[in-house]
Amino acid sequence: MRSRRPRGAGRGLLGAWGVGFYAFLYLPLAAIVLFSFDASPVSAFPLRGWTLRWYAQLFADADLLRSLWNSLQVAAAAAAGATLIGTSGAVALDRCRFPGRDLLNRLILMPIVLPGIVTGISFLAFFSALRWPLSLLTIIVGHTTFCIPIVLTQVLARLRRFDRRVEDAAMDLYAGRARTFLGVTLPALRTSILGGALLAFTLSFDEIVVTLFVTGRDNTLPLQVWAMLRRGITPEVNAAATLILVASTLLVILAAARLHEED
Repeated sequence: MRSRRPRGAGRGLLGAWGVGFYAFLYLPLAAIVLFSFDASPVSAFPLRGWTLRWYAQLFADADLLRSLWNSLQVAAAAAAGATLIGTSGAVALDRCRFPGRDLLNRLILMPIVLPGIVTGISFLAFFSALRWPLSLLTIIVGHTTFCIPIVLTQVLARLRRFDRRVEDAAMDLYAGRARTFLGVTLPALRTSILGGALLAFTLSFDEIVVTLFVTGRDNTLPLQVWAMLRRGITPEVNAAATLILVASTLLVILAAARLHEED
């Protein structure tokens, strides 16, 4: 009996720590959702009623909607570019032998390790040297660059766990290299590719530091929200954050369900 009490106390303490940890992570998100339906324009407890007025004002704000559309375009383009380049780079690092391969494998994480302000200044100097006008295209280039290592590391880790004998068996059955890659290797990588693409989309969508240096006249949603926060936290900001949270959650659930069906 004495040996069970410390064990039970330890489990209870671990459970309490886990509950506190998740509460620390998700209670602020729950507060944003609640305040987005609060009838009061001031975000404070207790709530003074329920309303959808802030969502109506959100969809009536042309600048906010334009910035949302810009962010969706940038994130989709950056995720697509990072997925294509990152997957190709992972296959090259795993299958090819060339001078400097080990060094490149270590330096590939530099865009993630470097502070965003350093990356932003570097891109600004680069585009200025090329006399390339700042626009959504420059934002896409900047976001794609720091998203590539995210996809590459995900796919490379999966490739190193991949059983190459499956490819050998396919080629023994007279499948060419291209058909083997498309029919055997690529389907085995779909989970890591999709996970990397979703992570790249999310990171690009909420990036603000690099975007500050490479943006032109077109604002993205984080920059627009940042400009609105200078006047204080408004209910429209809470409504926008709630919609982004719901959309991101649904995207992850749909992707997980799709992967479960394919498995």
